[in-house]
Amino acid sequence: MLVHNWRAVIKHAWSIRLMALALLCIVLEPVINFVTATWVSHNLYIQLAMSVITGLVAVAAIVARIFVQQTISGDLNGKPPAEG
Repeated sequence: MLVHNWRAVIKHAWSIRLMALALLCIVLEPVINFVTATWVSHNLYIQLAMSVITGLVAVAAIVARIFVQQTISGDLNGKPPAEG
């Protein structure tokens, strides 16, 4: 079931932005590895760096998901935010 303000969540939530960035890193990783393979014979460090960046962004998305964001969550007293 969707939350009542799912449009605001998609628009303002940092967790969504960070998950999109992680997806972009996942999609670009094979492309970057292919391109760098033509210039560098052993691109192990580049592969490792891309994996670390993707992992760190994914962890940041998880952390961002548990923090309250005032523009989305509304007041801290448990009231839902106004539809907008």
